Amino acid sequence: VQLQASGGGLVQAGDSLRLSCAASTRTFGAYGMGWFRQAPGKEREFVAAYSRIGSVTRYSDSVKGRFTISRDNVKNTVYLQMNSLNPEDTAVYYCAADAQALPFTPTTASRDYDYWGQGTLVTVSS
Repeated sequence: VQLQASGGGLVQAGDSLRLSCAASTRTFGAYGMGWFRQAPGKEREFVAAYSRIGSVTRYSDSVKGRFTISRDNVKNTVYLQMNSLNPEDTAVYYCAADAQALPFTPTTASRDYDYWGQGTLVTVSS
């Protein structure tokens, strides 16, 4: 499975962005999907996840209420709508696919993901 992330860019604090991640698979619905980010000098951290069945989502505390993950199983794409961005959100954002995901269970641990996109840079200026 190949994942292609897009939508990053330079924005000001308070702005919004929507990231997209297109997957090259005909069985997209079988994967749990997630977004992670890595800021300069920091470890990769969980942002959001969407279960493969049941439309269950999970968010990190730092983005809860501001970010929304969604998926379109017809377009084989997962999205991350990011609102009220602040400079602490500056990072490279990665999408990931979990081939072993349990139904109704968003995957939050990076070690459980099997496929990763190349990352898209989001920079939020103050």
